[in-house]
Amino acid sequence: MNRRSTDNVELSERARQLLKALIETHIAEGQPVGSRTLAKTSPLRVSAATIRNIMADLEDLGLITSPHTSAGRVPTEAGYRFFIDSLLETRPLTEETIASLESGLRNVSDPHTAVETASRLLSGVTQLAGIVTLPRRTSARLAHIEFIKLDSRRVLAVVVLGYGEVQNRVLVLERDFTREELQRAARYLNEHFAGLSFGEARERLLKELDQLRADLNNRMAAVVELGQEALSDDEEEDYVLAGETNLMDYQELLDVDKLRSLFEVFNRKRDILHILDRCANAQGVQIFIGHESGNETLGDCSVVTAPYAVEGKVMGVLGVIGPTRMAYDRVIPIVDVTARLLGAALNSH
Repeated sequence: MNRRSTDNVELSERARQLLKALIETHIAEGQPVGSRTLAKTSPLRVSAATIRNIMADLEDLGLITSPHTSAGRVPTEAGYRFFIDSLLETRPLTEETIASLESGLRNVSDPHTAVETASRLLSGVTQLAGIVTLPRRTSARLAHIEFIKLDSRRVLAVVVLGYGEVQNRVLVLERDFTREELQRAARYLNEHFAGLSFGEARERLLKELDQLRADLNNRMAAVVELGQEALSDDEEEDYVLAGETNLMDYQELLDVDKLRSLFEVFNRKRDILHILDRCANAQGVQIFIGHESGNETLGDCSVVTAPYAVEGKVMGVLGVIGPTRMAYDRVIPIVDVTARLLGAALNSH
């Protein structure tokens, strides 16, 4: 899990227990937590006055704060960060939850359906917004390619990826290719580039193209150029979002202006993709609390993500978006297990 700015915070055992109890109570009830409530719910056997003193120390450290004129306290972003890094105990998923996730992803028909299913499952199990990026083209391995002539200047490139997805791309070319030339180009590309990732294949094609262009009479230059066009990566990465209306069930997000801004961020996609891209090369579950995401609109939200992989290569990122007071002990293992199951489902293709 990612760490932020609480590594140097040192708390006594009593302060740790009190902060843990306060945050868990606030997550469960959604209200500021007072000293009387903590005297009843915390494992500490101390007076309410002692609890108030400890709470004052926690407030001085910036871990809790008093909203408005309330006598109770709520966690700050730094408080949640300390809680997640140092106090949180995740709960193992029930057999029923694991079985539900497994059955949902077991017999998916294609990668896009797998991504949509994973997003829907995340949303349904957590009651938050589930989000999954589509598999990265640059990381996908080329299994097979064919070219089909449509008319004088247009060719359909049929690209089969290593995890089973078939992508069709219409190429508008500068000159006419005969059917024999297209067949010869496909044979050459399948023989020399099958098994390479898109990124590796494009890099090698560009090198070959530079070398071959020096010989203007070399007919292979046209073949390599055709392959480079077919394997170009001009498609914008995308994601599938499900259950965003679940966020309307949380009082702290139930504000017209907040909801409008939040849904605008979802629709723009670029901002969310920027956050998810930061998780693609990380190990395991990553958590962004409030403004840690770098997006002002998500200041009252947390983003919990994990990368999913095919054949050992990260293909995308999945996760959930919800209020900062989400049940991290349950959400974190759900995101982790779903990422593993989605990778396994795509591997099966």
